[in-house]
Amino acid sequence: MPAEAVLNVPASVTPPPGRGVALPVARNIAVDAYRGLVMFLMMAEVLRLARVAQAFPGNPFWAFLAYNQTHVDWAGCSLHDLIQPSFSFLVGVALPYSIASRVAKGGTFGKMFAHALWRSLVLIALGIFLRSLHSTQTYFTFEDTLTQIGLGYPFLFLLGFRPPRWQWTALAVVLTGYWLAWALYPVPGPGFNFQSVGVPPDWPHYYQGFAAHWNKNANLGNAFDQWFLNLFPRIRPFVYNSGGYLTLSFIPTLGTMILGLVAGRWLRAEAPRIPVRRFLVAGLLGVASGLLLHFAGICPVVKRIWTPSWTLFSGGACFLLLAAFCWVIDIKGYRRWGFPLVVIGMNSIAAYLMAHLFERFFIDSFRIHLGPDFFRMLGAGLEPFLQGSAVLLAYWLMLYWMYRRKLFLKI
Repeated sequence: MPAEAVLNVPASVTPPPGRGVALPVARNIAVDAYRGLVMFLMMAEVLRLARVAQAFPGNPFWAFLAYNQTHVDWAGCSLHDLIQPSFSFLVGVALPYSIASRVAKGGTFGKMFAHALWRSLVLIALGIFLRSLHSTQTYFTFEDTLTQIGLGYPFLFLLGFRPPRWQWTALAVVLTGYWLAWALYPVPGPGFNFQSVGVPPDWPHYYQGFAAHWNKNANLGNAFDQWFLNLFPRIRPFVYNSGGYLTLSFIPTLGTMILGLVAGRWLRAEAPRIPVRRFLVAGLLGVASGLLLHFAGICPVVKRIWTPSWTLFSGGACFLLLAAFCWVIDIKGYRRWGFPLVVIGMNSIAAYLMAHLFERFFIDSFRIHLGPDFFRMLGAGLEPFLQGSAVLLAYWLMLYWMYRRKLFLKI
């Protein structure tokens, strides 16, 4: 992820043009720590907690950890499901700081917008590259986290120069328009073969009635991808994504980034005071409105297709997490505990690439130099956890080495 403009907050910020002389302020450690937690949760996939839970059936401890390290099948939310919304939310949080910093350095709107377009293209390309690692040719897909952020980033950048009412209006238009488009798209007929689009016959998450507009792989988003993705060279024609993920999800994901933009604007406008109460109110309203839409049957909360109700629910959760980090670190002053997270959060793009590129390297290295059974010291059931812990520690030590030498990977 781009460290400055996407997830990281610059060390000093300046007011917008015409607001006076720039004054450097302390780095926002709370945002760094929140970002670090998000990256840690992503890197911690290497712990393979689902495999450990299978080795200890009936154990509530491992079952709880496994649930929160996997995505829910359809509607609902686990801790793991909040990783991508937090990515997107923090994009918006960082943007007001990034714009102010570049304006202070003499940046013009044209140059900054060109740079935003460049970042967008790099993010899209990097997402496609990472998804193609185990393919025999370029795997053109646009549902990856980086790609989704890249598709929406230019629009977010433009909103960063507009007053708050534009941002709130844009959020309403994005979520309402996207919901309406799905609601108007016809649902499949009663004889539709869901297995033809990868839905197993025992799938327990079929919706009936109005909510059927959001059934897996039988919706507007999948119809779009059956046209769009087949415009690119493919090993075989695209019919469905096995997880239900969609290119068009970048539109409501933009809504999540707009919520982050609002949070970042509040942070800058009220500095050095921390608007925790605003964050709490926004968070509770977001979670409550998302749940209301879900249980009223208007729009289910589904992360995999990023429904508008999911945007509100997960955006609210991001506000609450940001409030918690700000309260503990900035208000209560408890900072030392967050240092390991800050090391990760300040080098987010490096952490992202490590998790995708170095896992097999470290696993093979441990096997070669420590022996194939080294991590079975506590039994075969805990082997994935111990091996993953060693890999995770190796990731962190690399990031710490970079942190000590002020090597921060940016786009």
